[in-house]
Amino acid sequence: MSASQIDNFGSLFENENYVLLKNYLYNYLLRKKAIEKSIALGTQGFVLEVGSGLSPMVTNTNTVVYSELSLEALRILKGRRSRGSYVAADGMRLPFKTGTFDQAICSEVLEHLADDRKALQELARVMKPSGQLIITFPHRKFYFAYDDHFVKHLRRYELSEMEDRLQAVGLSPVSIQKILGPLEKVTMWSVVVCFSFMKKTKLNRSKIKGPSKLMSIVAPLFKWVNVFYAGLAWLDAKIMPRSLATILLIRAEKR
Repeated sequence: MSASQIDNFGSLFENENYVLLKNYLYNYLLRKKAIEKSIALGTQGFVLEVGSGLSPMVTNTNTVVYSELSLEALRILKGRRSRGSYVAADGMRLPFKTGTFDQAICSEVLEHLADDRKALQELARVMKPSGQLIITFPHRKFYFAYDDHFVKHLRRYELSEMEDRLQAVGLSPVSIQKILGPLEKVTMWSVVVCFSFMKKTKLNRSKIKGPSKLMSIVAPLFKWVNVFYAGLAWLDAKIMPRSLATILLIRAEKR
């Protein structure tokens, strides 16, 4: 992520409402649940999460290092969690010794990086032999659209392409799992289009800095709507063929 992108997201990190609602999102809930199950299949040990932002995937262990380029995001995350360690770092230049971690997590990060191959190389380097890497990524190039541009995706991946990238750095895919299906694409495209319309028509002029009375009503409703929608999105991913999945999870082992 570039410096300009960090500046753009910095204002969001400071907004309590954004932080609160982001952790209720259905797609975050589904990714987190799938990753936690995958982590349980490997040796717990020392875990690295690259690109944790404000919504980390790993929250059930103290032996985790959260790595994120934004110092502001790490500061807020540490204030909210306190457990674990926090390191400001570029995913393409990790400041850790070779063979440090038993497991590494990289969820929805590679598509934002200028050199994703270098990031995978770095992840493989800092993992111990037989260590486990868990990644999630946007699947299928034909899905690339306005919403991808909006969230600063540089690319989407074909499954074979990601498998080749992993094999090239000494990581062997052990399992592949569908996380989200076409419903996710339709939903996010619609949300982004609506948000962009609001922005252009200046319907979002009021910038609420902190929790408000309105948010005390909106947040619980938002939470339960997303729990319900997570069920629909899970079912959509379950019944759709893998060729139509929009988000995939790969669990790979270091050779």
